[in-house]
Amino acid sequence: MGYNLVEKILKKHLLSGKLKAGERIKLAIDQALTQDATGTMAYLQFEAIGIPQIKIPLAVSYIDHNIIQSDHRNPDDHRYLQTAAAKYGAYFSPAGNGICHQLHLERFAAPGGILLGSDSHTPTAGGMGMIAMGAGGLDIAAVMGGEAYELTMPKVRLVRLYGKLNRPWVTAMDIILELLRRLSVKGGVGWVIEYGGPGVATLSVSERATITNMGAELGATCSVFPSDKHTRHYLIAQNRENDWTELQADYNADYDDIIEVDLGQIEPLIAQPHSPDKVVAIKSLSGTKVDQVCVGSCTNSSYRTLKSVAEILKNRTIAPNVSMTINPGSKQVYEMLAREGDLQTIIASGVRLLEAACGPCIGMGQAPATGSVSVRSFNRNFHGRCGNKAASVYLCNPLAAALFALT
Repeated sequence: MGYNLVEKILKKHLLSGKLKAGERIKLAIDQALTQDATGTMAYLQFEAIGIPQIKIPLAVSYIDHNIIQSDHRNPDDHRYLQTAAAKYGAYFSPAGNGICHQLHLERFAAPGGILLGSDSHTPTAGGMGMIAMGAGGLDIAAVMGGEAYELTMPKVRLVRLYGKLNRPWVTAMDIILELLRRLSVKGGVGWVIEYGGPGVATLSVSERATITNMGAELGATCSVFPSDKHTRHYLIAQNRENDWTELQADYNADYDDIIEVDLGQIEPLIAQPHSPDKVVAIKSLSGTKVDQVCVGSCTNSSYRTLKSVAEILKNRTIAPNVSMTINPGSKQVYEMLAREGDLQTIIASGVRLLEAACGPCIGMGQAPATGSVSVRSFNRNFHGRCGNKAASVYLCNPLAAALFALT
């Protein structure tokens, strides 16, 4: 019997244990990331360990969460994180550079590696063919100190994709919403989700990252796509072709479960309040009044996504009763949109442009008005997360969200 993607990656990093579901295993880690909401404690813990330098090949400290500097506390944390990164040998990404998961995809994610991050959406890098897992700050500190990462070997579920999406209005966001509809927010607990089948070839790396990002909402340990010509194309565009390696499951690989998804049968979907798995067809909510639209977050803030949103908004104006915001995922995305005139299009439509940061997704501004409906291309709509427990937050793909803002 051959090996699946998960087994191939874990086998190269296995220090002890057996790759059998339920067994305890120890893994060598290639990369670690932190963000400022969790990074301060992680680096304080690393400092307490007393090791002079980070011992894994790569660590990155990102500032993307607590960037509203309304008093001294956040900038003090950011200064500490910058000096700690310089002292211990980590890269440092300051406020304004962008969201850690979008940035890591652009700059550091590499097929076949293992990434551990102190953020639940670290699995975004699975779109690049990595095993990327969220973990606690102490785990990150220990790993940066050279310790193995220990976990229970999860089961592996293959999601076999075939057919093609009915573009443009059905997007990668609808694929993961369909899986949430089928499996619920607890359906991935104890599982790694591996994507395969001929439908994979129809999805770009940015689209794959959208899907692996919201694998966190399934409760999955992580999600992973193969590394193929699309992966190579993305890395060439980022001047990182040397990081590319082809990575495919063996034709006779074994899985604990298999789900079939016909991409051509998926329609535009939306998650209702207050859970990402309360998914229905958008058409079933026709006529619902929309007050706020937010596009961005680590789920849908890539160049490809925001370029498409700009095309929808071109020469049009959002409805007078709607407030719409967009937060690009990275400085690179921001600059590309600026060079190509898309920011002008977005601003002229009446949209408010935010910093390249997490922003409204984590309740950092843009709380909806009481009793209002907010439609977001984000990953979570838990009760009160938006900053107002008396508002209703819906999740859908960014193109549909832009259309709702216009109409």
